[in-house]
Amino acid sequence: MDKVWLRHYPEGVPAEIEVSRYASLVALLDESFTSFRDRDAYRYMGQTFSYARIDEMSQAFAAWLQAQGLKKGDRVAVMLPNVPQYPIAVAGILRAGMVVVNVNPLYTPRELEHQLRDAGAKVLLILENFAHTLQQVRASVPVEKVVLTSLGELLGFPKAAIVDFVVRRVKKLVPAFELKGTLRFRDALAQGRARSLQPVAVGPDDLAVLQYTGGTTGVAKGAMLLHRHLVANVLQCDAWYQPALKRLPPGEQLVQICALPLYHIFGFNTNMMLGSRVGACNVLIPNPRDLPALLKELSGIRFHTFPAVNTLFNALANHPAFGTVDWSHLLISVGGGMAVQQATAKLWLQKTGCSICEGYGLSETSPTVSCNPTDSHAFTGTIGLPLPGTEMCLLDDDGREVPPGTAGEIAVRGPQVMAGYWQRPDETAKVMTADGFFRTGDIGMVDERGYFRIVDRKKDMILVSGFNVYPNEIEDVLTQMPGVAECAAVGVADSRTGEAVKVVIVRRDPALTEADVRAYCEQNMTGYKRPRVVEFRDELPKTPVGKVLRRELRDRKS
Repeated sequence: MDKVWLRHYPEGVPAEIEVSRYASLVALLDESFTSFRDRDAYRYMGQTFSYARIDEMSQAFAAWLQAQGLKKGDRVAVMLPNVPQYPIAVAGILRAGMVVVNVNPLYTPRELEHQLRDAGAKVLLILENFAHTLQQVRASVPVEKVVLTSLGELLGFPKAAIVDFVVRRVKKLVPAFELKGTLRFRDALAQGRARSLQPVAVGPDDLAVLQYTGGTTGVAKGAMLLHRHLVANVLQCDAWYQPALKRLPPGEQLVQICALPLYHIFGFNTNMMLGSRVGACNVLIPNPRDLPALLKELSGIRFHTFPAVNTLFNALANHPAFGTVDWSHLLISVGGGMAVQQATAKLWLQKTGCSICEGYGLSETSPTVSCNPTDSHAFTGTIGLPLPGTEMCLLDDDGREVPPGTAGEIAVRGPQVMAGYWQRPDETAKVMTADGFFRTGDIGMVDERGYFRIVDRKKDMILVSGFNVYPNEIEDVLTQMPGVAECAAVGVADSRTGEAVKVVIVRRDPALTEADVRAYCEQNMTGYKRPRVVEFRDELPKTPVGKVLRRELRDRKS
């Protein structure tokens, strides 16, 4: 299609990026360790970690990995929340020429076993809080070495001891476990320091990360992200953010809030890798669901970017302690992972003066595909324009581009698109077209300026008497209703219409009734879109990233 979106790019944003700027993520990290040596790279529980310190510790971890007999291309799994051990380990794995396998710490034993076996991971770095999960599958996974760490391990005396005592003994967040032959993270570093890291040639076509995806729709698959894919997306996002970042006062270090899990591709590339590229300091938030702790961490510090999902923006903006934080230096609020709702965007802008800039991406695309201009103050309700070097189009079920004004499946081609699914050529063939487009499974439309809008996931679309109903639309309307804090819409079986709409609502006003909701829907939605079932709950089931688990709402009986 005609790249009409290029005519609407913000001033100074290039149409293409220089993908060959770095041969690998290792080259990017090496440059940042040299250029920003004396800067703070991470802040965690009030303590800072310089680029020089991350450099030294990651080299030690890389040397330790090599000493275990691991070779270039071997997979190393990391099962950590946002703690300093994460960026240290990831940088070490990559510098040793190995492959990062990001593991969700909240996995069940079944999910953990599948991923470790599928990836063939030889080493696992895991937070002790989740060691009991590993214990249940230890005998059936290929992991040869287990490295244990704790939330306080790198904080130094006496803070490390205090934090770990509270976590283990007071809050009782470390269930009992028994794992033989494990090693503590600090001991691995000590052993690594006694050795020299042997240089490994890492190039653009080497595998960098296995990012597992699709677990909610079937068996989780590992998206193969090569070094060049991730480097390209870092450079694309860097170019896209520049119109907003130019407002950063001269000489001031960029500070990013890292509330997104780093094991999720959004946090991995937006916080860790882009942060490294621009010499930013990331404020690590180990548990973003603990809103009082998050707001306490933010109070008293000056920060400039806040990438998050709609649910976190909404929860924060409605929290009574929101005003204890100085939001006046915020330059970019990036919304991704799920649709940003109009009511949330309006409230966030009103309370912070910084509009939510909605973007779009997937694990398979490293992740960012498109984004709204970062210098805009208007909420568009779209996922924005394709990033530099990215093509997007809309396809029908037969792979043909749909006519203008028609909804179709969003397909993406660009330097950030994965090499395929790990050891699953059949699954790769289902999503890749002959001319290199990745079929996302998302239904979208595009306007005359090249702004794309998500209509919904194929699997989430509700078919009511032959009419397509898109949950995002229902949710967007209902969250603008006074008294509604959050809601989710799903399709449920109906003997008369095939499917019907069910909405699950979290109330802001306890007095809100089903009759109120139905009256509001009658005013704001055509007949077939109105919910047949209205249910109230105290909270919506969500993934650790904050996406609403619609399947869980659909599977439960009303």
